[in-house]
Amino acid sequence: MRHAIAPGTGDPENFTIGDCSTQRNLDETGRNQARAIGERVREAGIELDVILSSQWCRCLETASLLGLGPVTEELALNSFFRDSGTKKTQTDQIIDRLGALPEGIKALLITHQVNITALTGIYPRSGEIILIRVDENNTVEMLARLMP
Repeated sequence: MRHAIAPGTGDPENFTIGDCSTQRNLDETGRNQARAIGERVREAGIELDVILSSQWCRCLETASLLGLGPVTEELALNSFFRDSGTKKTQTDQIIDRLGALPEGIKALLITHQVNITALTGIYPRSGEIILIRVDENNTVEMLARLMP
């Protein structure tokens, strides 16, 4: 899932992980969007086993406002918008992490457009969920695009 609506592009020059005052963050529209998506997921009866999030505040806040369960920070989901040199390594780490999950485990990843595009080739909208499956050969199969 791409984080909910956070106006702007990228982050300010003084960006620091863990200091939300230095980052591009969700606005009230984004907060409402995250709450509504969480509600729709619950209404659909979807239960998640694992929720992983980028350490960026807009992703962590999206994950929290979804209200779908405990969230674990995952470094490999951090944005590489400013430094695409880590794109392949981070994408491979996510594929490996998903491929290692036991069969039947449902995971939700909250991350950034660049990460999702690197993984799937899709340019997602804010709040959009790209449903994928990673097979035994660590091949990513795109199943659906959801805008709950």
